[in-house]
Amino acid sequence: MGEAETEPTAVPLDDVDRNIIAELTRDGRMSVTQVAENVHISRAHAYTRIARLTSEGVLTKFTALVDPIKAGLRSSAYVTLKVQQHSWRELKEELRAIPEIHHIALVGGDFDVILLVRATDNIHLRRVIFDQVQSMPGIVDTQTFLVFEDVDTR
Repeated sequence: MGEAETEPTAVPLDDVDRNIIAELTRDGRMSVTQVAENVHISRAHAYTRIARLTSEGVLTKFTALVDPIKAGLRSSAYVTLKVQQHSWRELKEELRAIPEIHHIALVGGDFDVILLVRATDNIHLRRVIFDQVQSMPGIVDTQTFLVFEDVDTR
């Protein structure tokens, strides 16, 4: 019997924390001084709050949001997976190792996992889905939904 995964506990957040998160979500390169000004707190207070949010795992990383088309990733698909019971942990790590997979979610419903896969073209996308994903042990069935247009709401 495997070791049970512990669920993360929610960190108490107040309005200042939520406003800081909103500012950094909108622009992860925003300076602490600018965050402080936008949230109407001192720079030292903003720095302390950001450090706490980071150390408590609320802010997990600061990253750039990439336009996939401009980055040469002209073909995208959502791929749903039905997986064998108890195969999720191993599959999750194998899927994470595929650079074309940009998002992985364990879900409930008619399928178990949904992936966002981005590739340079349909041939590349086909290779990732057919040769890499579908060939993994533990995957019972897949279904692919091509993305015709992306709209990022963040």
